[in-house]
Amino acid sequence: MLPVYKRVLLKLSGEALMGDKSFGFDTAIISQYAKDIKAITELGVQVAVVIGGGNIYRGMNEQETGIERAHGDYMGMLATVINGMALQAGLEKIGVYTRLQSAIKMEQIAEPYIRRRAIRHLQKGRVVIFGAGTGNPYFTTDTAGSLRAIEIGADVILKGTRVDGIYTADPEKDAKATRFDEISFSECLSKQLKVMDMTAFTLCMENKLPIIVFNMNEPGNLSRVVTGDKVGTLVK
Repeated sequence: MLPVYKRVLLKLSGEALMGDKSFGFDTAIISQYAKDIKAITELGVQVAVVIGGGNIYRGMNEQETGIERAHGDYMGMLATVINGMALQAGLEKIGVYTRLQSAIKMEQIAEPYIRRRAIRHLQKGRVVIFGAGTGNPYFTTDTAGSLRAIEIGADVILKGTRVDGIYTADPEKDAKATRFDEISFSECLSKQLKVMDMTAFTLCMENKLPIIVFNMNEPGNLSRVVTGDKVGTLVK
C-alpha cells in the first residue's frame, strides 16, 4: 500500500505512555509505538512527533499545589523532554534514526528547535521529536503540535489517543455515543466537541490542516491511517 501523506505530525499524550500504570512509562507501549512509527517510515512517510507530559507532571491547580501556573507549565515542558528521550531510545533500539529538538535549550541531550534543521532531518528520513512544547507557558502540547505541524508543512496531524475517533459524547461514559467518520471544523465547534484545546484547534482550522483522531493503542492502526484506510475520525 502506498501512503496518502508524505509528511505527518503524530501527537501523542503523555498518559498514553503509562499503559496500565498510574505513573511513568510502560515499556511495552513505547516498544509498540516505536514499531508502528518505524513501519510508516519504511513506507517513505516523513514523521515528526510531539508528546505530552501528563504521565510525569500535569499542570495542577495552583491553589492546591502552591506552584504558580507559569512555573508549573515549565515543569510540564521538562516532562515532555523526558518522554521524548524515552521514545527516542525505543526508536533507536530498532534502528530508526531520530533527532530530539527542544524549544528550551539543553544542548547535552537535545538540539535546539530550528525549523529549517527539523525539515532537513525529515527529508533525510529521520524521525524528529519536538520536546518542551512551544517553550512558553500557558500553551498546551496540543498547541505545540499544531504549531510545529504548520511550521514544517505537515500534510496532517495524527492525534493518537486511546479511543477510536470523535464521538457525539464520551464513549467511556455514554453507551449510546456514536462515532463520526468525518466532520468539519465548524461542526466540531457548533457541537462543542473537544478535539483539542481551542488555540490548537483554531490554528489547524485557519491553516486548513486536517486532523485525524484515532486509537494509537491498536497495533497497525498508524499504518492503516497513513495508507488511507477509514480509521478514526477525520476533521477537515
